[in-house]
Amino acid sequence: MVAFPGTVLSLAAGFLFGVWKGYLCVAAGSVAGASAAFWIGRTVGRDWVRRKVESYPRFSAVDRAVAQNGFKMVLLTRLSPVFPFNLQNFAYGITGVRFRDYVLASWIGMIPGTVMIVYVGSAMKSLAEVLTGTVQAGPGQNILFVVGLLATVAVTVFATRVAKKALNEG
Repeated sequence: MVAFPGTVLSLAAGFLFGVWKGYLCVAAGSVAGASAAFWIGRTVGRDWVRRKVESYPRFSAVDRAVAQNGFKMVLLTRLSPVFPFNLQNFAYGITGVRFRDYVLASWIGMIPGTVMIVYVGSAMKSLAEVLTGTVQAGPGQNILFVVGLLATVAVTVFATRVAKKALNEG
């Protein structure tokens, strides 16, 4: 919510807690922060947010689309951002999207990217352990690591492309 790079926190969560616990921590924090920013955009920061989004010409198109199908548009822009995530959190507050749709679509739309970044953080820890000799990785473990990383990246890229295509068509 305060424009601190979420990627750093997501990598740290993966490094410290592993993929699943790290994901749960990051998901809870990112949805809570996004929800708080949404509330600020909808209430006390409404005028400030309006001035900020004026510099993003695509926002007016997103705003019109949100009026017709809020959940879908929030989900697609979470998968393929049309403007910075931190501003996006505040900007949805000035649209007509319902809060519950915003929260659910945000959570679902952030899953692929969050899992990928947390996975990379977890992989960094595994790599550090192998390099320092703390853990000896066998060939099977190395293969699973590479396959898991590639699969995570592939799913994230695919979801982003599908979302971008849908946004361009819509």
